[in-house]
Amino acid sequence: MPKQNKIHMPGAFGGLMRYDEEFKSRFMISPNVIIGFVIAIIVFVLALTLLFPVG
Repeated sequence: MPKQNKIHMPGAFGGLMRYDEEFKSRFMISPNVIIGFVIAIIVFVLALTLLFPVG
């Protein structure tokens, strides 16, 4: 049985390549911390608008 030459077709990423799934950074921040910061900023802005109304 002869060996077949296999042709590798591009994957389902449309030509985009993934070199490393997990990027190692100095600052590892979990998604929960980001969501907490966003909620804290929203509450802070709402409190400022209630305490110091414009006009």
